[in-house]
Amino acid sequence: MDFPAPLVPATLLRRYKRFLADVVLEDGSELTVHCPNPGAMLGLNAPGLPAWLSISDNPKRKLSHTLELLEADGGLVGINTLLPNRLVAEALEAGTIPELAGYASVRREVKYGKASRVDFLLEDPAQGRCWLEVKNVHLMRSPGLAEFPDCVAARSTRHLEELAEQVAAGDRAVALFVIQRMDCETFSACADLDPAFARGLEAAATAGVEVMAWTCEVEAGGVRITRPLPWRR
Repeated sequence: MDFPAPLVPATLLRRYKRFLADVVLEDGSELTVHCPNPGAMLGLNAPGLPAWLSISDNPKRKLSHTLELLEADGGLVGINTLLPNRLVAEALEAGTIPELAGYASVRREVKYGKASRVDFLLEDPAQGRCWLEVKNVHLMRSPGLAEFPDCVAARSTRHLEELAEQVAAGDRAVALFVIQRMDCETFSACADLDPAFARGLEAAATAGVEVMAWTCEVEAGGVRITRPLPWRR
């Protein structure tokens, strides 16, 4: 996925109130921008990190700029948690992920479980139905190891339980972790920050939910899903 317009370089001053960040532009002016990430952003919230912003032409928005990328550990990291669903939609259309290819139709935001909406429902007369949940990953504390989540993620744990219910009903279900950075070689659940999620991921896998992790190529011009990473259990 290419960004529709060149990103604006800046420097992070602070991130606060979950969805706000202050940055300084190259001309020295300070700006408050939208930060589309409700997580803790561990390792990605230090003042002074190089940042890249997109600009919206929507006149109804209070904040015209959105924080898209940060530079950390020598590379770019995508922090926009809305982007992975767009990346997966693009990958499904292109057949980038072989395990999810060949379905006749793809629907988004389909109701399931108690009060949830699955990110994607893949359907095919021959293959049946596949319930696909997508999670954004940007945390790396140990070199080469991508981890999720970076804070307690009760909603994500519930999604795992609901995916397992779909498997029990006879369908296929997949938890897909999209890693928006290029310096990782393995993926793991972050058991010390959210032990309930780590237990839930293991339980879901035991119940038949397929766990996939794919890393991305992250550049100032765009982000795209590129290759699978092994899950370290």
